[in-house]
This record gives sequence, C-alpha cells and structure tokens, in this order.
Amino acid sequence: MRKSKRRLWIIGAAAVVLAGAAGLASLALRDTMVFFYAPSDIAESPPAPGQHIRVGGLVVEGSVDRPAEGGANFSVTDGGADLRVIYRGSLPDLFREGQGIVAEGSFDGEGVFHASTVLAKHDETYMPPEVADALRENGMWEEPGAARSSGYEYRPPQPETSGEGS
Repeated sequence: MRKSKRRLWIIGAAAVVLAGAAGLASLALRDTMVFFYAPSDIAESPPAPGQHIRVGGLVVEGSVDRPAEGGANFSVTDGGADLRVIYRGSLPDLFREGQGIVAEGSFDGEGVFHASTVLAKHDETYMPPEVADALRENGMWEEPGAARSSGYEYRPPQPETSGEGS
C-alpha cells in the first residue's frame, strides 16, 4: 500500500473513532443534563412528563400553602405565566413570597410540577437571563442593589454607645 493510501485510511479510521466517541459522550450527557425553563417557556411548550428540569422565577405573593403533611404548594412566575409547584421537603430558610427560587423536578401526567429540590435566592443577582428578561418585560425586575419594593432594606447594626460623655 502506498503512503498516501495508508495515510487516508488512518485519517478515515481516526474520524470514525472520534465520531463514535462524540456519540457516546452525548448519550452519557443526555441522561445527566438538566434544562432550565421559565414558567412562560413551559406555558408555550411543556416538557414531557417525567423529564427532569429546573424551573425558576419569583414565588407568587399569596400562593404559598403549607399542607399538614409538610412541604409546600406554591406558584412561581416570571411575569408572563405562573406555574404551580408541589414540594414535599424542608424549604430553605430564605424561601418566602416574592423571592426568587429555582425548583428542580418533573411534571406528572396531569401537568403538575413536582419539585425534588427547591433553592432560594437571596436576591435576583443570580437570576437566569431568561427569567430576568421576562421579569423586566413585565415590570417585576428590581436591579441588584436597589431597595426592595417590600420596604425591607438591609441596614448594618450600629455600634452601641454607652451614654457616657466622650
């Protein structure tokens, strides 16, 4: 076999091996990859039942219900659509109405989102871009560093003074 033919065979074999490796890697990653959705995305095109996803947005004011068996039922919004979430577990300390959250879980056959994990955000600084854009469009976005419309604003503790003249 001439050198040019042998080189062509080596290049062809390397291409087949690389394509096979890429295919196997994509199959392995497909099972571990979790996609992020905003409530508006789900309203437009719901994911398949059982597909593991992440949903993010703000907890709707007045939507939190804490059943006797524990956990919480609540709605998440991005300003364009609301999504009802059922969670049976311990909620994070930062979880509250009007606060940003990310819930990980899946839909059942009836279109109800069952969260297996709920992560609360201390502010919208880390909000996914899709949700932040939807909140801006609907006038619900507060720029990071701005005082919250709820009236709560962090003020560092002031040193105590002893009242003795100095």
